[in-house]
Amino acid sequence: MSKLLIVPTLFCLSWLGFALIHTHKTITGTVTDSVTHQKLAGVKITVQGTATETKTDGQGNYSIQVAGNQSVLVFTYSGYAPKNIPINNLSRIDVRLVKGRRKPVVASNEKAYQPKDVAKRKNIVDKEISITTQEEIEAAEMYFTESNMAPPGVASPVMTQDYNIESYSTIHENIFHEALRNPLSTFSIDVDAASYSNIRRFVDLGQAPPKDAVRIEEMINYFEYDYPQPTGNVPFSITTEVSECPWNPKNRLVHIGLQGKNIPTQNLPPSNLVFLIDVSGSMQDANKLSLLKSAFGLLIEQLRPQDHVAIVVYAGAAGLVLPSTSGNQKEKIRNALNQLEAGGSTAGGQGIELAYKVAQEYFQKEGNNRIILATDGDFNVGASSDAEMERLIEQKRSTGIFLTVLGFGMGNYKDSKMEILADKGDGNYAYIDNLLEGKKIFVNEFGGTLFTIAKDVKIQIEFNPAQVKAYRLVGYENRTLKNEDFNNDKKDAGELGSGHNVTALYEIVPTGESSDNSSGTIDPLKYQKNVVDPKAYKAREMMTVKLRYKKPNETTSSLIETTLVDHKTPLSKTSDNFRFSAAVAEYAMLLRESEYKGNATYNQVITLATQAKGKDEEGYRIEFINMVKASEFLQAKR
Repeated sequence: MSKLLIVPTLFCLSWLGFALIHTHKTITGTVTDSVTHQKLAGVKITVQGTATETKTDGQGNYSIQVAGNQSVLVFTYSGYAPKNIPINNLSRIDVRLVKGRRKPVVASNEKAYQPKDVAKRKNIVDKEISITTQEEIEAAEMYFTESNMAPPGVASPVMTQDYNIESYSTIHENIFHEALRNPLSTFSIDVDAASYSNIRRFVDLGQAPPKDAVRIEEMINYFEYDYPQPTGNVPFSITTEVSECPWNPKNRLVHIGLQGKNIPTQNLPPSNLVFLIDVSGSMQDANKLSLLKSAFGLLIEQLRPQDHVAIVVYAGAAGLVLPSTSGNQKEKIRNALNQLEAGGSTAGGQGIELAYKVAQEYFQKEGNNRIILATDGDFNVGASSDAEMERLIEQKRSTGIFLTVLGFGMGNYKDSKMEILADKGDGNYAYIDNLLEGKKIFVNEFGGTLFTIAKDVKIQIEFNPAQVKAYRLVGYENRTLKNEDFNNDKKDAGELGSGHNVTALYEIVPTGESSDNSSGTIDPLKYQKNVVDPKAYKAREMMTVKLRYKKPNETTSSLIETTLVDHKTPLSKTSDNFRFSAAVAEYAMLLRESEYKGNATYNQVITLATQAKGKDEEGYRIEFINMVKASEFLQAKR
């Protein structure tokens, strides 16, 4: 009898084992960073409630066996919020992880939200985007859940970083100056655009940016403007325009634009480049070294045979990874770049010293000599203080080697230090928050980023007190100069690259107009009188614009001069350049909660920018409009 029972029992167990084997399935996919879209290596994937686990490979790919469709995959990675995803009937699951740790989301009512609700909410914020496909709906859902903007019926998730020790230089906004007593305004041009992409990073994460991260001139100069190309031997043209001030219609707004000569890539001089790359432990995150490699890969593709690249790295110490190599050996350069790994402390001073030494060894007398520093700015070994780094760079500036500074990452980002390095190193500064920004810098603006056509470019405005009661330079707080610096050729100022343009705005209180924002009055002088020259009343000029610059290899400056007359042009009749730059400035003042923002509103910014969007072939302006809408939504949630 017992033998008869054994046979069917064995058969049942065999059948059960066969069934279990065949209910297992393989799930594959890729794990990426939600912001940078970089592939994450080493992400741990666990089947919930079991010991089954795996990790993503170097390309962010994974494969794991699960027992049926009821399983749940748990994705965990250091520095990122964990994510639980039910298998259901899926065989491929691609995952985007969010930086930081998210506290639980608590529903404010019993009704669960649906993706279509999220898509509807996203359209309210961003009418320029049409959400129709499932992929777009999922992207919309992520826009809210990963940017602290909860869908209807759900409380906002709270994002917290493992740490946040970012640093920004304090900005004290420019005030109004009385034209009669202070008729001159002098500043250095600024082609940096780091502030804009950094602010975009905050908005994308659903956070208000720190006020001191908002540098208005860098916001304005992130965008290209349609200024005429210069003629003759002058390296740039000057365009001026004046109309009513959008945020204070009683005042006037002056727009000044410089356009650098656009030199075709094939006509640019040969480049001697040194990639100076931070590979310290703080660069391990996907939006740092991994993104850096991808961005530099775009630059490598732009190199010509006459261009040369060396790679210097620094962590606990500095080292030469690749000696100066011709641009026609792209694979060799790319392999050296891709082999870099992060780890150790940050001896930034040593790295800079070595990079300048290598650049000097391969110096191109008639070419472009430039170091491209890529870092999060977290120097902590050797020369590391702002003052020490400033002195180090100033010592190297006279060598004729320019410095481009590229910022990456978040949490420990040192914006204040990198801005100083670029300023003192006769270079430019950008922040790369995603690969598209890398394309903008290294592909779309290749010449402007790497090839200087004019250095020590200074602007000095003389206001006519018969026309101007008071004036205020909008932004450029870190670029103002003493009036006597304008004619001093030893005084360092900003650089202009091939094809680059620079824009500056002044808010003007017309003579005879009262202003709530004026800087106050000065007591009458005892020993002299400030009076307006009678000739000034006859002149129609509002101001004289003077500009000094040096050619890259020269030490003596040249002077350009022009005047501006106010023709009372209505705002609606101004150029797209005028209205769009005004919209960006107004948005920046809202973010800064500026005391000079007047009647500024997000809606006015959106209307002004939309009307002045123009061709927008690369989509940067529509991206700006969408970002303003997101900021308005964030403001409404406070």
